[in-house]
Formats: sequence, C-alpha cells, structure tokens
Amino acid sequence: MNPDISLLHAYPFEKLAALFKGVTPPVGKSAISLSIGEPKHPSPVFVMEAIQANFAKLAVYPSTKGVPELRQAIAGWLQRRFLLQKIDAETEILPVNGTREALFSFAQAIVDRRSKPLVLMPNPFYQIYEGAALLAGAEPYYLPCLAENGFIPDFDTVPDTVWERTQLLFICSPGNPTGAVIGRETLQKLIALSDRFNFVIASDECYSEIYFDEAHPPLGLLQVCAELGRHDYRNCVAFHSLSKRSNLPGLRSGFVAGDAALLKPYLLYRTYHGSAMPVQHQLASVVAWNDEVHVVENRRQYREKFIVFHEIVNPVLPLTLPDAGFYFWAQTPVPDDAFVRGLYAAENVTLLPGQFLGRDTGDGHNPGANHVRMALVAPMTECIEAAQRLRAFVETL
Repeated sequence: MNPDISLLHAYPFEKLAALFKGVTPPVGKSAISLSIGEPKHPSPVFVMEAIQANFAKLAVYPSTKGVPELRQAIAGWLQRRFLLQKIDAETEILPVNGTREALFSFAQAIVDRRSKPLVLMPNPFYQIYEGAALLAGAEPYYLPCLAENGFIPDFDTVPDTVWERTQLLFICSPGNPTGAVIGRETLQKLIALSDRFNFVIASDECYSEIYFDEAHPPLGLLQVCAELGRHDYRNCVAFHSLSKRSNLPGLRSGFVAGDAALLKPYLLYRTYHGSAMPVQHQLASVVAWNDEVHVVENRRQYREKFIVFHEIVNPVLPLTLPDAGFYFWAQTPVPDDAFVRGLYAAENVTLLPGQFLGRDTGDGHNPGANHVRMALVAPMTECIEAAQRLRAFVETL
C-alpha cells in the first residue's frame, strides 16, 4: 500500500458519525441535516431533458478533453461572467468530473515530490486540499483564516522560506466554510508572489455563483489576471462546477481553466487517470452553462433562506452574513463538538463542528474550533424548522 495513505485524516463526516455514536435523537422530530453542502433545490428540467435526449451516447466512449461544444460553452460563460478578453477553448479549458476530483488529481500532476515541496491551503479548509497534498508527496502548510482578518489568510505573515518551497497554493473564494471572498488587492499580491517564487495558484471557485448582490458578483482569479494583462494566465488555474451553481451535484460536471502550459500535461495525466465525463453529461452541461435564468432564481432562494434563518437565530446565536456561498459560519457558546452533539440529541438537527474542518496550527489552536458550519441547502420549510429548533436548543444552554 502507498504509505502516504496512513497520513490521511478521517473525513469530517466519519468524525461526525463517531461523534453521534450512542446518541438517539427524539423520535417525534424529523431529521434535518445542515451539515453537508449538498444542494436540495430542484435541478433544471432542461438539463434533465438534455440527458434524456442523448441517452444514445451511452454507447460512445467519452473524450478526456471533452466535446468542443462544451469547451466553447464554458469559454463563453467565463468571458461573460469574469469579463475575460479571451480564453482559448482548445488549450485553456478542460472539463472535469466535478471540482473535488479535479482538485485532487491536479495536485498529483503538479507536485514534484523530489524537492520537499509545500502545498499551502486555508485553515479551516475543504479536506481534499490536504489529502491531495499528502498523496502527492507534499507537506501541507496551513494558513489560518481568522475573524480579525475577515477569514482570509494573512499572506503577509508567510515567510520567504515557506514561499521558496511552495509548489502549489490552494485558495477558496468564496470560502468553505466561511463564505469569505478574496479581494482584488490580495489576488494581485498572490499573483506577484507566484511570479517571484514560481508556484501555481489553484483557485477553487465552486461557490462563486451563490451571492447576495446581483450587481457585485465575487471576483475570480482569471478575472484579476486579465485585469493585469496576463492573458496567458501564467501559473494560475480556476476550478468551477455545476453542483452549486445549477443544483446538479449528481451530474459531476465542472471544469478547470487557465494556464495552457499547465493544462497540457494535466490533460495527459487525466488521459491515464481515466476520468472522462460521459458524453451525455457533457451535452447536458452545455445547456446549463448557457443559461443564467435558473442561476438567478437559485440565488434568490438562498437569499430568502439566509434572511429568515438570521432573523430566527441571531437573537440567541450571533450570525454574520457571509460574503457569498450558502454557509453560516457561527461561533458556539460551548465547544463545537459538544454543541453539535447536544443539538442532535435534543432536536435531531445536524450541523458540522468547525474543528473537523481545521487543523492545529502548532500552537495548540485549531482555527475551526468553537465554530459550526450550517449549510442552508434544505428547502425553506426545513430551514425555518431547523432555525426554530436551533434557537430553542441555544436558549437551554
């Protein structure tokens, strides 16, 4: 067996199952899960119809590079959404089976394990970043996301000796679990650091289409590259998905876009990796990327849920609206694991302890500790019920 497998932590939901062991929630209260970021809004009917119309493609081997129609649709969306002057659908875009698979495999292709590499990542974080680094033979380096910095890593505190060993920097904007959006000045600073120290920036932007102000969508890494005149996107790649944007987590459809010099060897890796997206899913993805009406409606539903949930819970558990995304990241009045276990035992509502998403920074502090992540993915009625139960539980503490 690969010895690096032993370095992997249990996944957060395994830890959650262990936390709930021996607890029996109230029988009279239906289970409501706000722990997993799995969208529950209806999937677009026209996407499902596109899959049905292309069932005959089940008899066709899919191309790893993707059909031209899909890459063109993605290129068009990127230009509209991030105001790019140009993006080459032939060399600067690769369809992938969701961002989770791509974030992991990209690290395997990028990291040169011969030189004691570092892979930098926010803390707390999406667990794939750490697992990808460890199995690529790199050492994870955690960048705390603290309230005093708006839950954005303080990149100015990273010493040159760390940047010199850095091969890959994962950023997540809007962030999971905090919802924080990295600003233009910080992205410009990271691009300059990438130029100076020659590392790759992998920007996970899978929550970029869930935001509150229609006039001010979150920035993207490629957008800032274009503003700087870096139309080759050197050492920069962005990851996007239809899972959150279009309520299609089961389609497993996304893409990576950016530096063609990176995507060319990554395509070769993927060819051997055997991760081509089924053709019928590619063609369904075309119609999804070409439509914004359903995405605007999706955002409207999330806005309404955030407002109502905040009104119910905030008087007893202070909540701050995130910059974007569909998570509340809240501080708990008692240790987060005890809070989540107690809420489950009393109200049959499931949240995710923040400590499960973070790592000890070496000073005995886990930036995720004493916080909980609440995913407002359930239907409105369930979110209201969950908020009422959560408030009742907090009032007993």
